[in-house]
Amino acid sequence: MALTGIGLCARALLKIGAVPIQGFADGTAEAEVAAGLYEPTRDALLSAHGWSFATGQARLARLEEPPVADFTAGFRLPPDFLRALSAGTGGRGRGLYYRIQGGALLADAGDVVLTYIFRPAEEAFPPFFDQALIARLAAEFCVPLTENSSRAETLWRLADAEFRRARLIDAQQDSQPGFEDFTLIEARRS
Repeated sequence: MALTGIGLCARALLKIGAVPIQGFADGTAEAEVAAGLYEPTRDALLSAHGWSFATGQARLARLEEPPVADFTAGFRLPPDFLRALSAGTGGRGRGLYYRIQGGALLADAGDVVLTYIFRPAEEAFPPFFDQALIARLAAEFCVPLTENSSRAETLWRLADAEFRRARLIDAQQDSQPGFEDFTLIEARRS
């Protein structure tokens, strides 16, 4: 079952023994804490790894004004951009030297294809990411709502374990890189 942001926060609140929320504007302490911490926590967790479900590619629009120094062109980042993974030209998503600066990608290229982490809708999160995010939210919510720092430390350890587990599951969804050119194998064939 796909969860919304409110559903994810409600489950995190249950983990710390707090009352779940029905909305971010409920007028309760739980809703206020969830409203203040949910989006930055979600975006930080999305940005922390190259998640397959949150990886996209886009051909960037060139900015009219060139950069002041170091690069010949600037390109507008996508509106849902969280973090760059790589950039390329000519239909390739990697291999280009670039710098992200002030909401733009700077490079010495005529066109740029950016491979990046974007912010997908919560309903598109896979279950393994839901669990990692719920654990992280529970750790974030614990001190403001319970004032129990030892419990928060335990929740942070659990959140780290969930994050590692989610990264492992996500990594197993890709084809594994093989050896393309290995000189020792070529030497044995000779």
